[in-house]
Amino acid sequence: MHVCQILKTKSPELISVTPDQTMVEVLRLFRENNIGFVVVSRLPGECLGTLSERDCCNAVAEYGTDAPIMRVSDIMNRSVATCSAQDFLPFVMAIMTQRRTRHVLVMDGDTTVGVVSIGDVVKHRLDESLRNEQALHEYISGTNHH
Repeated sequence: MHVCQILKTKSPELISVTPDQTMVEVLRLFRENNIGFVVVSRLPGECLGTLSERDCCNAVAEYGTDAPIMRVSDIMNRSVATCSAQDFLPFVMAIMTQRRTRHVLVMDGDTTVGVVSIGDVVKHRLDESLRNEQALHEYISGTNHH
């Protein structure tokens, strides 16, 4: 399966924040939208970096009580894991494993077009397993004749 097929199943909205926002503002956005990851940008499609729940936890561990009022630009991840919409899912899974990340940005050249999360990968693999199981049951029971 290509990454573009996963993107078709997701909301096209890509939630982003600016580098000038504070960590606590981003955490509120996480809560309001039930997410744990955003792209940092000033313009649509741009990626200056990313910020995840893990990045926020690391900032608190490093900066203590100053972390919540720190600017996103001071705590964001600048080493962003990326792929293209034409990449295959196992390739993205390998990136997630090698980079120890739960999110990979999908890029079209220099433009961010989406995000694939570990949740998206698990959902796809579960759906695939259920389809295979159903097909095997139908094959064994002889209910799927062509």
